[in-house]
Amino acid sequence: METTLRGVGVSHGVAIGEVRHMGTAVLEPPAKQIPAEEAEREQGRARQAVDAVAADLMARGNLAGGEAQAVLEAQAMMAQDPELMSDVERRIAVGSTAERAVYDAFAAYRELLAAAGEYLAGRVADLDDVRNRIVARLLGVPMPGVPDSDEPYVLVARDLAPADTALLDPTLVLGFVTEEGGPTSHSAILARALGVPAVVALPGAGELAEGTVVAVDGSTGDIFVNPSAEKKAALQAAAAERKAALSASTGPGATADGHKVPLLANVGGPADVPAAVAAGAEGVGLFRTEFLFLDDSKSAPSEEKQVEAYRQVLAAFPEGRVVVRVLDAGADKPLDFLTPADEPNPALGVRGLRTLLDHPEVLRTQLTALAKAAEGLPVHLEVMAPMVADRADAKAFADACREAGLRAKFGAMVEIPSAALRARSVLQEVEFLSLGTNDLAQYTFAADRQVGAVSRLQDPWQPALLDLVALSAEAAKAEGKSCGVCGEAASDPLLACVLTGLGVTSLSMGAASIPYVRSMLAKCTLAQCERAAAAARATDSAEEARVAAQAVLSGE
Repeated sequence: METTLRGVGVSHGVAIGEVRHMGTAVLEPPAKQIPAEEAEREQGRARQAVDAVAADLMARGNLAGGEAQAVLEAQAMMAQDPELMSDVERRIAVGSTAERAVYDAFAAYRELLAAAGEYLAGRVADLDDVRNRIVARLLGVPMPGVPDSDEPYVLVARDLAPADTALLDPTLVLGFVTEEGGPTSHSAILARALGVPAVVALPGAGELAEGTVVAVDGSTGDIFVNPSAEKKAALQAAAAERKAALSASTGPGATADGHKVPLLANVGGPADVPAAVAAGAEGVGLFRTEFLFLDDSKSAPSEEKQVEAYRQVLAAFPEGRVVVRVLDAGADKPLDFLTPADEPNPALGVRGLRTLLDHPEVLRTQLTALAKAAEGLPVHLEVMAPMVADRADAKAFADACREAGLRAKFGAMVEIPSAALRARSVLQEVEFLSLGTNDLAQYTFAADRQVGAVSRLQDPWQPALLDLVALSAEAAKAEGKSCGVCGEAASDPLLACVLTGLGVTSLSMGAASIPYVRSMLAKCTLAQCERAAAAARATDSAEEARVAAQAVLSGE
């Protein structure tokens, strides 16, 4: 019998196939004591396993490239965390086996973070995956992960670790469904980059029986269990229609009446550029530079290395706009040489621009490298600071840019509600705003972006979040400056129209989403977008906002 379930759609497209479940997690190792004379040998086993898993994660990252590489390198750093390793060795010294010591040390760290409510608590899937990989190596059993199958399937899991998501084979994994996660989780972001339909935060996903046929609509979040032949045909027809519309839609982003909305790409490094160019991106709206710094958490990359990497991206968009975000370190992206190791709440501590202002030499080197990278290139370089809280922050960043001799526009990311509320003040110091809706939602609703239990508050359709977007866009218009969106909200075609109606002047997203957004914008006039935005803001919930906007844009 056909039934319908509803999760959160995070990656466009339709997938129809049989359910295959993620390989089971490593079993809990037995708690047995070892003689004191075996402690040194067990500590050596633990170190070797940790190093091997870290090396494997780095290798997977190098193979995947782009955004996935930065995520996996962060996981490798997690595996080799010195405090965790010290705890493992201490537990072995008092009688635990290597595998039990790893299991218990990670469990203690996990509980500590969750209890403290820290930003890193949301990386539970990442942390559990690292633990399972280390324990599996110590036990000599197969690594948990994506099931082996010769036939295409729909992957179902409690959550997907980045190491698994990054290397999914789209020819075999038709789509995936998870019980945990949210629209801005690592898995969701990587799914969009891969172009794999995905639904997250589906209660009871693990109860779907192996081999059950499901249809996954990554746009709506609907899961149809045992779909009828008619339902399959309807979904496939709708998917084919969308694909045809995407193929027919080319050129710069614009509404049906010609209002220009530049569609830009979010990139994590040079490896992401080919896909962005192929999708017709008009430039880069968010160039994340963390990938260079994660190569070595002990020191910053040299100026020469930075110049080489930046120039590769800048050269790919002649006459285009490339917006570079300077290093956003701290919270879930700790760097040994920059970020404090003992902050009680890193998400609310020294991160982003605060970190750079505490280490001006790192910021100066990066800005100088960007200036040199842009020399002689016909590119419109813009540089922005993450986590700007107020005018003082914006001024400090703009001053640093000028002191470094950077000939570019200076901007501020709006990720903290205070920056949205006082946007006109911030714009007295910088030339543009860029809304990072992922973090802006997190700080607005006190809802960690990686925790499935609060995913409804991470929904970018929340009216309160739309209000903050509107405030920022209105301030920019009043000052004669631009205000873009570079958060994952821009990748939702319907929401892209609403953002346009709110006054946002450009949209930046993963390359795979650009054709969908371009096609949707081309169907709507600016007036329709403005009416849809007003209708969405007049509601009291994300679902009501979505329905209201859809009604306006579909002419209902």
